[in-house]
Amino acid sequence: MGGCFATDKITVEGMNVGYMYIEQPDFDSDSGWRFFSGTESQAYVDNPDNTSFFSVNTIANYDPAIIPYLDNSIGSELERREGTKEFKEI
Repeated sequence: MGGCFATDKITVEGMNVGYMYIEQPDFDSDSGWRFFSGTESQAYVDNPDNTSFFSVNTIANYDPAIIPYLDNSIGSELERREGTKEFKEI
């Protein structure tokens, strides 16, 4: 599947993915997926120390709820339905 960017809120603090989108990949091993908890401020996201590149599989291990959506096309933007493992297109 390739790699993705995810914030430390997911990979360090252990929060679930609350918001995700897929864009045109930046380089060959990039899937284009971007994962956030949904609680990050703009200042947090703007600090490159808070985001790292991971295998999409690694993020799926942190939060398996993302798996059914990984085949979505570029331009998809999804938000978790509060209190569930389901996402809705936004």
